[in-house]
Amino acid sequence: MFSRIREDIHCIFDRDPAARNVFEILTTYPGVHAVLFHRLTHWLWVRDFKWLARLLSNVARLFTGIEIHPGAKIGHRFFIDHGMGVVIGETAEIGDDCTLYHGVTLGGTTWQKGKRHPTLGNDVVIGAGAKILGPITLGNGARVGSNAVVMKDVPEGVTMVGVPGREVTSRKHSEKRREEIARKMGFDAYGATQDMPDPVANAVNRMLDHIHLLDERIDELCSEVQRLGGHVQAKPLPALKAEGFGGEDTSA
Repeated sequence: MFSRIREDIHCIFDRDPAARNVFEILTTYPGVHAVLFHRLTHWLWVRDFKWLARLLSNVARLFTGIEIHPGAKIGHRFFIDHGMGVVIGETAEIGDDCTLYHGVTLGGTTWQKGKRHPTLGNDVVIGAGAKILGPITLGNGARVGSNAVVMKDVPEGVTMVGVPGREVTSRKHSEKRREEIARKMGFDAYGATQDMPDPVANAVNRMLDHIHLLDERIDELCSEVQRLGGHVQAKPLPALKAEGFGGEDTSA
């Protein structure tokens, strides 16, 4: 147990640039305090001192704002950053080198006894506010974005975002096309993808699609006019006013 505690403390230097020395970590990091308490309460839990284990875990929650059931199994070098609002259920299992941020829940979806909480592989990172629910498994190296809700297994090395959680995939051709037309207009719409649950972002995407089609038709008309011997005067696009987007005026 003491070797694990030593690892829990020293791994923080690799994951938190604000950490300066061991004394500061031991005295000011609530995530460390919660893990230290859990190492003790889990030791008591498996030796059938269950009431005492639950009592001490409630004391830890009172002082740290982090609730870890003493029955949860936690591997080596576990780090909870900031920590407030973290909840880890009784049958949760966490592998080595995992990191959780504040507001994370490893919760259950049933009142039935038995395995009802998530299992995390090694080197899993879960962002602030994410909810991992049910007896699911997150593979080694999995990542979960902030405020995501994940209720199905996550393959090794996959990143999940959104509500409900979905895998992050490479950008589609239509999304790349939107970025190109946005840059042409002088407006950076990066991140305004159709998958985002944001009506404003979806409206911007549709505008960019519409503008792209208009551009294609205008190019075809200009080509046809020039083929027939006409002359088309090409003028630069006017600057797009960006007061509403919090940026500076830009010219195409």
